[in-house]
Amino acid sequence: MSDGAKGCEVSWFSALCDDDYEFLGVPDDKLKSSWEHCRDIVLQAETSGFDNILLPSGYQLGIDTAAFAAAIAPMLKRMRLLMAERIGETWPPQLARRIATIDRILGGRLTVNVISSDLPGEQLASAPRYQRTLEAMLILKTLLNGEPLDHQGEAYKIKVDPPRVGTVSGRCPQLYFGGLSPDAREAAARGCDVYLMWPDRREAVADIMADMTARAAKHGRTLRFGYRVHVVVRDTEAEARAAADRLLSKLDEGAGAAIRAKSLDSASAGVAAQAALRETAADDGYAEENLWTGIGRARSGCGAAIVGDPDQVLAKLRLYQDMGIEAFILSGYPHAAEADLFARHVLPKLEHGPLA
Repeated sequence: MSDGAKGCEVSWFSALCDDDYEFLGVPDDKLKSSWEHCRDIVLQAETSGFDNILLPSGYQLGIDTAAFAAAIAPMLKRMRLLMAERIGETWPPQLARRIATIDRILGGRLTVNVISSDLPGEQLASAPRYQRTLEAMLILKTLLNGEPLDHQGEAYKIKVDPPRVGTVSGRCPQLYFGGLSPDAREAAARGCDVYLMWPDRREAVADIMADMTARAAKHGRTLRFGYRVHVVVRDTEAEARAAADRLLSKLDEGAGAAIRAKSLDSASAGVAAQAALRETAADDGYAEENLWTGIGRARSGCGAAIVGDPDQVLAKLRLYQDMGIEAFILSGYPHAAEADLFARHVLPKLEHGPLA
């Protein structure tokens, strides 16, 4: 660790939504989401020293996130869980009780990734959907802070006391949330604690952070910033680039397009930005040094990876830290193998720990 290095939270990713591959776009029965496979990724992440792990959520694919979180929680000794919750699929007071219960099982180490989802089969316009998400975040904070709720909003009209079971801290866990549309940005500025971004060129990242800082300030708030990105780290840059190319070596472009289209967020502003980043990258897929967009050819959402040797990956992460990013949510393919590589080659060189 160099002098002046800043601390950060370093999280990994457990593939609860059938998002694990040796070759992108080529399903592998051994890597499909299951209790056993996803459990093993989480336990490896704790043993390897990661601070937190994202448990994603999707209606169509994989296994249920809250059930998995409750099952894995007693197995963990120190690592946090970042449990994704799809707001459109739950009633906020019931969600508050679920969060409090799992936080208790985990010993007070739960964090929550809020997703502005629809109900399966429903499709709300952007403005009312993000309004509903904002109201849900405010309701969660009230109830999980132990306060009576009298909420008369556009999406919810609820008057209720907090659930008897609260979190270990007596406070609402940190809410992580991301989105690029104007409606999403306003919801984040008013409701979340950690604003998550997907990969982009550094100047675009800086612009987003400046905009979100200003939006939050208008509401008398400050935000922390997180960065969700894949990694491919090897002993040399040449080996890392070769490993990245190998991920795509069996990809059928039609299959990749089908994977992207199937995702529930395939039409979002964030996904459009990832597509634009990929389309404007160089012929080798690199948007800037060590930022490779090839992963987005076979998945929706976060579509780029930091690719390089350990020093290059470390330098890229520290550049983001210098910009003000305090939390990283990393992943790689296959997830268990890449977690081991990152934990051995990069993680010991970072000053890191859970976000206070």
